[in-house]
Amino acid sequence: MLGGGDDGTGRVLSEEDRGVDAVLSALYDEREESTRGGDRRGANLAASAPRVARWLGDIRRYFPGSVVQVMQRDAVDRLGLTRMLLEPELLAAVEPDVHLVGTLLSLNGVLPEETKETARTVVRTVVTQLEERLAERTRAAVRGALDRAARTQRPRAADIDWARTVHKNLKHYSPELKTIVPERLVGFGRRQHSVQREVILAVDQSGSMAESVVYSGLFGAVLASMRALSTKFVAFDTAVADLTEHLADPVDLLFGTQLGGGTDISRALAYCQGLIERPEQTLLVLISDLYEGGVREDLLRRVGELVGSGVQVVTLLALSDSGAPFYDHENAAALSELGVPAFACTPDLFPDLMAAAIRGEDLARWSAAAAAT
Repeated sequence: MLGGGDDGTGRVLSEEDRGVDAVLSALYDEREESTRGGDRRGANLAASAPRVARWLGDIRRYFPGSVVQVMQRDAVDRLGLTRMLLEPELLAAVEPDVHLVGTLLSLNGVLPEETKETARTVVRTVVTQLEERLAERTRAAVRGALDRAARTQRPRAADIDWARTVHKNLKHYSPELKTIVPERLVGFGRRQHSVQREVILAVDQSGSMAESVVYSGLFGAVLASMRALSTKFVAFDTAVADLTEHLADPVDLLFGTQLGGGTDISRALAYCQGLIERPEQTLLVLISDLYEGGVREDLLRRVGELVGSGVQVVTLLALSDSGAPFYDHENAAALSELGVPAFACTPDLFPDLMAAAIRGEDLARWSAAAAAT
């Protein structure tokens, strides 16, 4: 649409102009294919929901807010989303999934009022399916890790866990005494049990992170349901939104996010620093592709401060089923040098990741082992 070196103008577009051309063409290119004919309006967008979510993030990067609103409304019309949400028979023919949820959340600000409740129904359907698949596994893995972390081999008499003690000492049964002679006592330290672990999920809500935002919202709600954890949920782009109060309902939480826009990770981490009361009991999970729109030096400095204070920090480049993500390799390497592992994680592995983190395992080694299986 803007022209280029191969269209007879002799002009070569800059990288930014090529990006603008791509997002405009994806929505407004109505050229007909010479061999097949027919209207190709929006074909580049209609092909997949993940592409829509990425496109919605890209237009925020290239255009001012007033133009973005117009383009989003055009996308709703051209993709037929409004009609789909208004007509139950069409909606029944579509299988709701994480990608569709990401698209609906991206369009939340421009969906007509009469479609919003239907959109929430679609989102709740997907969230319920994900909860059935992942929630109890997550609770079980985290509970087991907390129990193991709190266990002590020198318990006071009142703190002995007799069931585990007997199990650990079965081989020490004495036929003469007709009893087990325990060589190893297993128990729970009261001090450890009385201290809640702090978990902060800092979630990048730029357009490319749509799938990760959906899964993060679900896991945030699951973790918040556990009394042994104090969970906070912080969503960010160039601004920061603390959505902790919505953790009781993952659908409300997801609709509190605003997919798309730029990224200021340093600002988000600064906010998270202010939430931390007990650094050595805090696990901060940064979910981001690490494309920093703020000051990179500030980002690395804040991560260094967090690690130095005793906070356990881990970066997930993606929390999705989509495979290897696009991410800033330079920032990932810099974080690794600070002792912060950065890797992608599937939702099915996230419960094990949380358990490994709570147990204090080497997460870089854990990630390598998980990738090899």
